[in-house]
Amino acid sequence: MASQAVTPQSEDFSKWYNEIVYKAELADQSPVRGCLIIKPYGYELWEAIKSGLDRRFKATGHQNAYFPLFIPESFLKREAEHVEGFSPELAVVTIAGGKELEEPLVVRPTSETIIMDAFKQWIQSYRDLPLLINQWANVVRWELRTRPFLRTTEFLWQEGHTAHATAEEAEAETKQMLDVYADFAINDAAIPVIKGKKSDREKFAGAVHTYTIEAMMRDKKALQSGTSHNLGQNFAKAFGIQYVDENNQYQYVWTTSWGLSTRMIGAIVMTHGDDKGLRLPPKVAPYQVVIVPIYKNDTERGAVMETVDKISKELAAHGIRIYLDKRENLSPGFKFNDWEMRGVPVRMEVGPKDVEKGTVALARRDIPGKEGKQFVPQENLAARVLELLNEVQANLLQQAADFRDANIHDVTSYDQMKQVIEQGGWARGWWSGTGDDEAQIKDETGATIRCFPFEQPSGAGQCFFTGQSAERIALFAKAY
Repeated sequence: MASQAVTPQSEDFSKWYNEIVYKAELADQSPVRGCLIIKPYGYELWEAIKSGLDRRFKATGHQNAYFPLFIPESFLKREAEHVEGFSPELAVVTIAGGKELEEPLVVRPTSETIIMDAFKQWIQSYRDLPLLINQWANVVRWELRTRPFLRTTEFLWQEGHTAHATAEEAEAETKQMLDVYADFAINDAAIPVIKGKKSDREKFAGAVHTYTIEAMMRDKKALQSGTSHNLGQNFAKAFGIQYVDENNQYQYVWTTSWGLSTRMIGAIVMTHGDDKGLRLPPKVAPYQVVIVPIYKNDTERGAVMETVDKISKELAAHGIRIYLDKRENLSPGFKFNDWEMRGVPVRMEVGPKDVEKGTVALARRDIPGKEGKQFVPQENLAARVLELLNEVQANLLQQAADFRDANIHDVTSYDQMKQVIEQGGWARGWWSGTGDDEAQIKDETGATIRCFPFEQPSGAGQCFFTGQSAERIALFAKAY
């Protein structure tokens, strides 16, 4: 329908993205600058992300807890690098109940400090370790430039916080949780991410190491989609978190933190969406199948709806998330466009001829037009639909991986690197530069080191920027 037409990605990707978010009813604009109203369809997508992650967190021994939204300002000041990293983004409460507060309260930008204060009370002995906590919460960071889901003043996320007896255990935890994020991104969100380590310049404020999963969007920009931080003993020393070891000696704990946010919704939109709207991976789609009944009169309606009700029950009994579109005042064509915009993986059409023949029409969202449409028997329909959903899931991942791999280019000189970034790709090359070199590249090209991928070639090479010997490869790209 004309009302649903969106700006093509090729014309203006940013505009395309904003239009999709609102037209697919993921979100609505808020009266508060930089904030977002997440509508039910968008929130269901978040709930699928949440449950996919929560299941994995619990399987690795983590427990959920909740900590206050307000943090005493003095807490943030205890870890100097941490407060310096966050100070421009803080929202601070100075008046409450009509009176000026004795100590200002910061609205949670992240919870390391308040959680570390609790850990200090909870951890006494080596028997209390490891302590593995996760929190589902909202956070506030006063952003100047906002974009729905990708960067908003308030957003939803999970933040894991753990304490360990040794540096080795903390490092193993940091990498394990990055693996959990990658597993979710690849297998549920169908986003082929690259796991790697952040440069010192790009790491989290207060961390010893930051690890990341980086994804390529359809405009070839990078999106940092989840991060895991090894905090060493920085916070333990700032908050005095000590335990008595097996030799009755006091030791500082080693801590980690890791987080993934509603930014993942933006990642799903921008990795898979096309000019007709969203294309949602079946594992996270609020509805996996939409059923559109087609009839012209009451006689046809009776027979079609009887068949549709029977099919609906069968699919639901097999755990398939369905939506039956019973809207009377809209044409089938309008409904098809509407559900294409919302990215439902499979559309099922049932008309009078289907009732006669004992068939249904199935249209795949990932393959447009006639190629993606098939007529199948109603017999064993649930099994066929489950098979089809698996095919759609695998195909979306494959398409995204092919697109990414076609747009990562190996470079051996700075000129080559600049050319790749200018044309809108990712540059991969040997790197031995400094933080100042990174800053210069960012100033001149807009690109940053996304990560040093875990998968590295053997041996050494020549840094494309300094010409000196380099022992690792870095990925550079423009990013959100």
